[in-house]
Amino acid sequence: MKLKIGLPKGSLQETTFRLFKNAGYTIKVAERSYVPAIDDPEIEGLLIRAQEMARYVEEGILDLGITGWDWVLEQDAKVVELTRLKYGKVGFRGVKWVVAVPQDSKIKKVEDLKGKKIATELVGFTKRYLKKRGVDAQVEFSWGATEVKPPLLADAIVEVTETGASLTANNLRIIDTILESETVLVANKKAWADPWKKRKMENIVILLKGALVAEEKVGLKMNVPAKKLGQVIGILPSLHTPTVSNLSDKGWVAIEVILDEKVVRDIIPDLKRAGAQGIVEYPLNKVIV
Repeated sequence: MKLKIGLPKGSLQETTFRLFKNAGYTIKVAERSYVPAIDDPEIEGLLIRAQEMARYVEEGILDLGITGWDWVLEQDAKVVELTRLKYGKVGFRGVKWVVAVPQDSKIKKVEDLKGKKIATELVGFTKRYLKKRGVDAQVEFSWGATEVKPPLLADAIVEVTETGASLTANNLRIIDTILESETVLVANKKAWADPWKKRKMENIVILLKGALVAEEKVGLKMNVPAKKLGQVIGILPSLHTPTVSNLSDKGWVAIEVILDEKVVRDIIPDLKRAGAQGIVEYPLNKVIV
């Protein structure tokens, strides 16, 4: 039996492959190929655009797939959400869909879009959003380069952004956020009901989530004089209680902890001053919590 997984082709591909690598799966794909090689004989992969992924999972062509929650909503796909994976094309973060207009536009709020033309790739969701707000506007599909369409080709756009830099560069301002989205792992309902496939998918979820947690963590180990153990431990903000081991020299102990990477540079000098020696920082692939 094989588990068929859809992997996102395009902007999310590189980050996804790196995440799977940290989770323990090596994925390789030849140039111009859409069938990646995965070093697990029980898994078959297929590269698909994230915009189409949920539909293929719903139809059972794929057992599970990685896509954006925005595209699941856009297609109104009936799939099982296994987990949220907060990462995007430029790193490990979510994205948001915003309504943007030219800086000098008289449009100040969503209600001002009545009778206006809006360009977006997220047509279905945008129409439903406007309907809920009581706004009757023309929403047309954009094939790309959406940011350059106002004001000549559209009065406003609904576009995805991670940092807002592209919108600013194109002299646009945001008037509303209609959806915040994250990368999600979704499964076909029938596949999820299969015991073998469900167990396999659960294993993948555990490993991927562990890899994501590890992205922001590092390990730290050091040797400390036993008489200064309390002082050193007081400096360490750890995921759990630090591991303390006795060394052959009875006057010393070894400490090992997992902590947020962003705090390491601030506490290493304090640890050194408190008496720690042989301080080693090391990266982590997975942290299973």
